[in-house]
Amino acid sequence: MRNPVRRTEVVIDLSALEHNAELIRSKIGNDTQLMAVLKGDAYGHGAVGVYPTLKKSGVECYAVSVWKEGAALRKNGCTEPILILGDTHDEEYENLIKYDLTPTIFTYDAAEKLSAAASRSNTVLPVNIKIDTGMSRIGLPANEESADLIKKISLLPGIKITGVFTHFARADEPDGIAAKKQLEKYLYILDLLKSKGVDVPMRHTANSPAILLRPESYLDAVRAGDILFGLCPVDEDIWEKEDFRQVLSWYTYVVMVKEVPAGTEVGYGGTFVTDKPTKIATIPVGFADGYSRRLSNKGYVMIHGKKAPVLGRVCMNQFMVDVTDIPEVKRGDKVGLIDNDMTILKMADLTDANVDEIVCAIPAAVPRVYRD
Repeated sequence: MRNPVRRTEVVIDLSALEHNAELIRSKIGNDTQLMAVLKGDAYGHGAVGVYPTLKKSGVECYAVSVWKEGAALRKNGCTEPILILGDTHDEEYENLIKYDLTPTIFTYDAAEKLSAAASRSNTVLPVNIKIDTGMSRIGLPANEESADLIKKISLLPGIKITGVFTHFARADEPDGIAAKKQLEKYLYILDLLKSKGVDVPMRHTANSPAILLRPESYLDAVRAGDILFGLCPVDEDIWEKEDFRQVLSWYTYVVMVKEVPAGTEVGYGGTFVTDKPTKIATIPVGFADGYSRRLSNKGYVMIHGKKAPVLGRVCMNQFMVDVTDIPEVKRGDKVGLIDNDMTILKMADLTDANVDEIVCAIPAAVPRVYRD
């Protein structure tokens, strides 16, 4: 950590981010656009902080979950198209126009209301149509009736369809059977739209696992989220063959070191009891800071390049570790919560969590430091 006053900080390696973007580009080629998915504040990495590097890396467009994330990017200089992947409430349509954001629509009612709002503002709002091919989330079914509805939407004033997309539910499965079925449904409705004279400027289906495993799904653009930030979205044996780099690390420091005798209970509920004289270090981070309580009695941190196992239950803003076998640990020593040894993937495995849960759980109150 650069600032010893800070209790804890997350470090974002921008050179690793640039490397990952270049690696994705090498896979998809120059004829397919790279859409950087920055939902969840860029998977906890800080969308505003990573945007300049992504722009420098030639990212053509962006996707976020909600309009406020898009507005934050606009306020910080983003000029490229920004797609809102999730729903936008009717009362917030004016914000889409104000910040030139591309909403996802999947009902005629929403299309009509957006059309009216855009017409009142004397503008043309770009929109994307979502097709549900197997996720059973938002989206229109891939059938003739939906194609007729999309044709009807395309004729509304004030809005322009700039893309039609779907989302894979099982693109990470090596056999690809489920993803293939979804892609077939998607291509089917594209054929229907073409037959009805509906122009679809951008066709996009591929998420991170599909970028790795389903090159037939690249089409006009791919939506890179996990792999952009070096987060594993596929089986670990497949991931190990790739060269993506973890972008996020997380550090804190030792608060106190004490020696206790055998038979000492540690933490709430006394779930750990020392079986020999033990040197304990207290760490000033806990589950309120995003350090999972599921790491109680099974996680570890890195101090002086060595593993210090978590002892007892992780508290709200503190936890304890065993430093008996690590010489000369003292107050102020750097502690790696997530680094090159305790990786995000390892932490996810230890807590039976998804890698996205690990990074998204670290609140914005934990400062992000950006380094080239």
